[in-house]
Amino acid sequence: MTPQLDVVSVVVSDMAASVAFYRRLGLVFPDGAEAEGHAEAVIGNGLRLALDTEATIASFTPGWQPPTGPGRSSLAFRCADPAEVDKLYAELVDAGYHGELPPWDAFWGQRYASLADPDGHGIDLYAPLPAE
Repeated sequence: MTPQLDVVSVVVSDMAASVAFYRRLGLVFPDGAEAEGHAEAVIGNGLRLALDTEATIASFTPGWQPPTGPGRSSLAFRCADPAEVDKLYAELVDAGYHGELPPWDAFWGQRYASLADPDGHGIDLYAPLPAE
């Protein structure tokens, strides 16, 4: 068997805050997930996003410490159209999440924006620009 990417995992400091954030992006977590140490949501084609609390990771990784500084990865969410990028970015920033890069028309042909989840993980929102 060829290995298949199955799960993208994100370590979080506050499960309830993270579940609430990703639910705003349309991900469906089971009821009660906000009180667990591990939670998963299907994100498409069977791929799953797993959230694990720092305490859960530390429970099976002796000496593990949360990283400091900005992360090296981001999750990109495709939106239906450029207007949805603008709307979702505004809703998230208005809800108190940190906006990194307001929506703009990128030279590569997308409406693009970046913000951070509650733990500072990069979240990109994008949609193809209409063909001219």
